[in-house]
Amino acid sequence: MTSNRPFLAFFSMTSSALSPQSWLFGLEWLPASACLVGGSVRDALLGRVGDYLDLDFVLPEGAVATAQAIAHHYKAGYVLLDAERHIARVVFERGTADFAEQVGNSLEEDLQRRDFTVNAIAYDPHRDRVIDPLQGCRDLQQRTLRMVSPANLAEDPLRLLRAYRQAAQLGFNVEPATRQEIRRLAPLLGQIAAERIQSEINYLISTDRGTFWLQAAWEDGLLQDWFASATAADIARVAAVDRTARVLQETLPDFYQMLISPLRPVGKPDASIPSGGGKPKGEGQASGATRNWLTLARLTCLLGNDVAAAEAQLRRLKYSRNEIQAVTTILRYLPQLQQAVRHGAIAEVPQLQFSLREQCVFFQAVGSTFPAVAVLAIAQGIPLEAIASMLERYPNFNDPVAHPHPVLTGQTLMKELNLPPGPRIGQLLAELQLARAEGRIHTAADALSYAAKLVEGESSARN
Repeated sequence: MTSNRPFLAFFSMTSSALSPQSWLFGLEWLPASACLVGGSVRDALLGRVGDYLDLDFVLPEGAVATAQAIAHHYKAGYVLLDAERHIARVVFERGTADFAEQVGNSLEEDLQRRDFTVNAIAYDPHRDRVIDPLQGCRDLQQRTLRMVSPANLAEDPLRLLRAYRQAAQLGFNVEPATRQEIRRLAPLLGQIAAERIQSEINYLISTDRGTFWLQAAWEDGLLQDWFASATAADIARVAAVDRTARVLQETLPDFYQMLISPLRPVGKPDASIPSGGGKPKGEGQASGATRNWLTLARLTCLLGNDVAAAEAQLRRLKYSRNEIQAVTTILRYLPQLQQAVRHGAIAEVPQLQFSLREQCVFFQAVGSTFPAVAVLAIAQGIPLEAIASMLERYPNFNDPVAHPHPVLTGQTLMKELNLPPGPRIGQLLAELQLARAEGRIHTAADALSYAAKLVEGESSARN
């Protein structure tokens, strides 16, 4: 079926993907037989507009030559993605354009090989018409993901998990027969490369819109092979994390901003690093430019309580060393925070049993993972009020308890107290940090005097 613009009046037709004038190159460089296809057409018809253009074109022939000519003329980047299947990419500053030779003898045959009907719509820019042989526009209007065929899902089993990610991304439902087929084919996901699985999981944990579909994926058997130690209760806990995050956003907005800040190296709250994560072609920023502590809290829910097992699962899924270290730190110290809250008499609010010194030691141990530890503790039953003082401290980087820092340097200690280098210098610096957190020292002079007393006491004890 082909359609002109009036037929699709219920869609937003102002998107740049359906406006060749705003493309990354002139329409005259595109052969008359070429069509825009896939997610870029789908998103354009839905009125989903992004700053970064992500265009996919299908041509009966000459796809690589077309890409080379455009890249050469516009002095853009060029990548041959698949020489055998004749797929090439042109990389511009504001986006990318992929060019692929059609599969089969016609455009309609090519569209028949795609995953879902909403992704099997083409746009002919030279004739300004939409080509929709599988009634994908109808499913767009009904906000439904419907498979093209079971064979297409089986051909690339990642499409099974991708259905739930796209449903979350677009706010769609999965058509019942499609979901039933996904359940039947679920064991095939074990054949997929871990990096591809990770990318889909990352989107589902990157937003609370993904929580419903994460649980649906678990119920339909798509996650058990990759998160073997997780239980149904663990999966349900993700929703509790979402609810806790919303409460924190309303009641402690400064702490909430820390919760959604990008991952940083464990123990280094002021040193930002990139978290990795790729962008599936044509699907928006699925894994996110960066991951934050809220997404990592959701991920931790899927891993059970055993630290070694969690680390093994994350390694299998090819998560970064920083992310693995962060999750294992969270799992190690979450029980400690939970145990620090004690219930008193009936009707009394549970109280935090950490002294200032113990809080200081805890903050040093968990480092920058504290927001994830805290949101998980609350989601698992600790009253927010019980640890509110710690949540209020953490956003203040001048707080001596949450962010202790040396009042003196090791060099100063060695020079002023005539001490040799060695482990004891580090121990003294740690003692000075704790003393500052407890309010027993305030200035460098106080710190030097306190350190001198500690050293003198040690000498007296030895004698």
